[in-house]
Amino acid sequence: MFKGRHFDRSVILLCVRWYLAYGLSLRNLEEMMAERGISVDHATIQRWVVRYSPELLERFNRRKRVVTGRWHMDETYIKVRGRWMYLYRAVDSNGDTVEFWFSEKRNLAAAKRFLRKALKRHGRPERIVIDGSQTNREAILVCDTIDRLQDRSRRQLKPIRVRQSAYLNNRIEQDHRAIKRRIRPMLGFKSMASARVILSGVEMVHMMRKGQAKYACRSRLSLAEQFNILAA
Repeated sequence: MFKGRHFDRSVILLCVRWYLAYGLSLRNLEEMMAERGISVDHATIQRWVVRYSPELLERFNRRKRVVTGRWHMDETYIKVRGRWMYLYRAVDSNGDTVEFWFSEKRNLAAAKRFLRKALKRHGRPERIVIDGSQTNREAILVCDTIDRLQDRSRRQLKPIRVRQSAYLNNRIEQDHRAIKRRIRPMLGFKSMASARVILSGVEMVHMMRKGQAKYACRSRLSLAEQFNILAA
């Protein structure tokens, strides 16, 4: 994973973890490394974050616990180059993250793409709670119908129940705050590509803190320990 890198693996993991987990800027990390006798440019740290976040997330997803069959789905706003874009997210009845998808637009196509990704990875839920969004409701009904038509198991699949309630969807509204709290000091992203990569890393750290990895079920591992497991 770190073959051919000039810096030691522990330094790279430390910078990536601190950037994704805490309200630190890239220049903050450059200064903090300098205090430890390590000369590394903030642009290099950014390249590390962009390079390793997707791979760490992929490894995490292979070790992710199964989610429950009751989901809460919603989207939240993220600013990129002065424009608002949308982070689609879903959590289960325990508050664990089901899936996320970053989209330039908030429309039926984006909602369907998010749901197809969630259904492919986690299977069919029994119920999905949403707010008053008719677009999200239509996306669920369309994806559910296609999923049942394509099913070859010869089972009589029950339709996914859709519950529309702003009050019941407070669970995911609260969960959005952890993501927004980390990205607020970043003052907006410079590009769609970097936003997608960094958000995926922030979401991964959020799942780690919730103990969603199989290796964290019985022991309360620190973020540092979890990063080391993934990078091993």
